[in-house]
Amino acid sequence: MLRVILVATLPCLGATAAQAHPHIFIDAGLELHFDDDGQLAQVKVTWVYDDFYSMLVIDDLGLDQDYTGEIDDSEREELSGFDMNWVDGYEGDLFGFADGTPLELSGPQDWTADFTDGRITTTHRREIENGVDPDIGEIVFEVYDPTYYTEYRVAFDPEIAGRDDCTARIDVPDRDAAEAMLQDKLDEMIADGADMADIEAEFPEVGDAFAEEVRIACNGSS
Repeated sequence: MLRVILVATLPCLGATAAQAHPHIFIDAGLELHFDDDGQLAQVKVTWVYDDFYSMLVIDDLGLDQDYTGEIDDSEREELSGFDMNWVDGYEGDLFGFADGTPLELSGPQDWTADFTDGRITTTHRREIENGVDPDIGEIVFEVYDPTYYTEYRVAFDPEIAGRDDCTARIDVPDRDAAEAMLQDKLDEMIADGADMADIEAEFPEVGDAFAEEVRIACNGSS
């Protein structure tokens, strides 16, 4: 995700330890696709990056050199896939469960990218291995970065395709409790002598405490 671009700017921002994370802010959306057998087969993911990070990426790639806040087709092709070169072990900041059992998701496919109104929007699709029958229980997708380098908000109503008997809702975390927990962990690190560089390198994995959830239930599911 080109994190090195933003890390290089941190000394200029004068961030305190408590403000060290997140660095990137994304408005996320999920589109759930059911197959002809009524099983959840794939998820289309939308990410809309914040203005500042979008500006850094566009500048780094040498796009929008006339500063219109838009790009043409050739630039759009160059931008596409900039955030899809996932390293081994990266889960795409999306974690799915069916009745509490983790879902196996494919890597990203059919990705797109655009830049409008000063913000980058990308999409990608992920297959669900063997599909999942919603009748076994509620399906939940958690959207978060474990390292809390990126903060996600599920900013768009989830969309459902392929079934008309399913509903989706967004559950948000107790952000005050999550912030307090994060601050306690940072205070412990500082008390142990950690400086800003140490905190950045060994930031506690607290992203799940900030996770927003999309919960899908269909008629017949428990």
